[in-house]
Amino acid sequence: MGRVRLSVAERREELLRAAIEQIEARGVAAVRIADVAASLGVSNALVLYHFSTKEKLVAEAFRYAAEGDLAHLRKLIARRTTALRRLRAAVRWYAPTGQAKGWRLWIEGWAVPLPDPTLREVTRDLDLEWKAALTGLIEEGAAATEFHCAYPHASALRLTA
Repeated sequence: MGRVRLSVAERREELLRAAIEQIEARGVAAVRIADVAASLGVSNALVLYHFSTKEKLVAEAFRYAAEGDLAHLRKLIARRTTALRRLRAAVRWYAPTGQAKGWRLWIEGWAVPLPDPTLREVTRDLDLEWKAALTGLIEEGAAATEFHCAYPHASALRLTA
């Protein structure tokens, strides 16, 4: 039986998930296009068709993982409960002992130089989104007098450090 044909979007998503697994297993510096291709039983050319370079594949894998984490964060923040409970849930989920994949990739990304400006831009933009989401939640909790926080942005920076 032959391989199932996937749409372009489905194939890209499959490649991104495989890239994330390979980055987690091997690290950003050591992962190769061949590793991602082999994990799916496809050719290197197919991976390069979708991403053209390793740097673009890695940057898009970071974006994909972080956007998934951000979507989950937005769900946690949207819950109908106190800001304090939502903040605790977000921190617990994203911490190294939690379920989020993004933090593992951030650690990898920070551990190696990021020569590709695209990857630097992706990591910067997504980091800013996380900080903004947590800042808003801290401001909400402080405004509702659930807790006192004179510097919500600085607190969000510490929580995401």
